[in-house]
Amino acid sequence: MIDFWLAAGLLLLVALSFLLIPVLRERRAQREEDRTALNVALYQERVAELQSQQAEGVLDAAQMDSGRAEAARELLADTEGVAPARVSRLGKPLPLLAAVLVPVLGLGLYLHFGASDKVELTREFAQAPQSMEEMTQRLERAVAAQPDSAEGVYFLGRTYMAQDRPADAAKMFERAVNLAGRQPELLGQWAQAQYFADNKKWSDKVQALTDEALKADPKEVTSLGLLGIAAFEGERYQEAIDYWNRLLAQLPPQDKSREALQGGITRATEKLQASGGKVAQAPAAKAAALLKVRVDLASELKAKVQPGDSVFIFARATSGPPAPLAAKRLTVADLPVTVELSDADTMMPQLKLSNFPEVQLVARISRAGQPTAGEWVGRSGPLPSSTTAPQTLTIDSPDK
Repeated sequence: MIDFWLAAGLLLLVALSFLLIPVLRERRAQREEDRTALNVALYQERVAELQSQQAEGVLDAAQMDSGRAEAARELLADTEGVAPARVSRLGKPLPLLAAVLVPVLGLGLYLHFGASDKVELTREFAQAPQSMEEMTQRLERAVAAQPDSAEGVYFLGRTYMAQDRPADAAKMFERAVNLAGRQPELLGQWAQAQYFADNKKWSDKVQALTDEALKADPKEVTSLGLLGIAAFEGERYQEAIDYWNRLLAQLPPQDKSREALQGGITRATEKLQASGGKVAQAPAAKAAALLKVRVDLASELKAKVQPGDSVFIFARATSGPPAPLAAKRLTVADLPVTVELSDADTMMPQLKLSNFPEVQLVARISRAGQPTAGEWVGRSGPLPSSTTAPQTLTIDSPDK
């Protein structure tokens, strides 16, 4: 904060200079005026002395005129370059009063409307915290300074969970939901914190939160893990196995939690078998979608495009989110070309080709390199995402 206050002080000095410089100039002008008045008085005294000498017969008329002229030359020399006196309409007290009020008023306004606390937080977050307690204190101050920041509230809730403070975390996740909306991930985090805050007692509130989260996103990982824990604690081992298998399918191969999750599935399997039960076989996984499409450019457009223009080839759901389910980027120089669109080309993990029964193929040329807008486009009709026959797509229409 020292450098901030130094910069503020320098700016304040600049502001005060506009007020104080006229006052200093006025004082200088006053000194010049006083010196001029003194020179005039000396001139008058010299002229009186010459007149006295002439009256006594010491000087004749010619000497008198010569002495008067000499005194006049000295007066002009002494007053040369002196500017005429200026009359200030503001007077002296007003600039001095303003010079005192400007810093006081500026400081008061900054303390009321300023953001010194946010400046300090920014400086703190630029340095790595030395402990979890220090990080928590920073986040708490950040939330206090920016209570409408859903991101700050969310991270504070995650920090409380890491510190085994689920009750505080549940309050933060509830605030985050109120600020950012009822997003599945936030609902899952809120349900998990509430479950542990209630000493691992399942409640209607936790059930409602997990149901809402999975309805919006059937692959929401926190809710799946929590439901598996609750089922295991309630000795509903088959349910625990099913939930954890669904969660395991969402985790990337390198995820460190896969080993612990697999261990939980193994323990649930052993307990189920020890109680005389039999593990139900998981339903066969849905086959991944794979679409083959040959993309070409209409002959009448070949003279209107450049080889380096971008070509975006993607599939999107006919009834669902507008975001592409799978996409690839090429250039006009690559046309004609045959590409394959599959779940491996997905833009977001929760939006896969295999999750939507019907899709539309689109190929777009964009000189600006923007996948959402371009100059020319080709579209297919609706087709099942399980289609295996090769498709043909021609770019032949203006993109509107």
